[in-house]
Amino acid sequence: MRVLLDTHPLLWFALDDPQLSAAAKAVIVDPANEKYVSPASWWEIAIKMSVKKYSLTVPHDVFFEAAITANGFLVLNIEPRHTAAIVGLPHHHKDPFDRLLIAQAIVEDIPLVSADTAFDLYPVRRVW
Repeated sequence: MRVLLDTHPLLWFALDDPQLSAAAKAVIVDPANEKYVSPASWWEIAIKMSVKKYSLTVPHDVFFEAAITANGFLVLNIEPRHTAAIVGLPHHHKDPFDRLLIAQAIVEDIPLVSADTAFDLYPVRRVW
């Protein structure tokens, strides 16, 4: 199965945070699954770090390179077809990073690993 990780499960998995649900962790550790992360996630964290809403114990680039490589995650690059899908997306969710992840999941027809129940208002399968 192919899945797209929301920002918080990506962080929680990489940091071994107990907030990650058992179901989400099972999907992430299953070697049969292809786990994708979006550049939107590390962009979101960079912005939060720049306004002092989030911090990491190592530099941003070091953390994300290690998190992606060490866990065998794949990068789902942002493409024009992903951003085009945002144009017609209902405004159930206001966060621009989450809206991009929703659009990517819809276009790619893959589930989103996320605790965010607002994703359920869109035609995506949410794993949590």
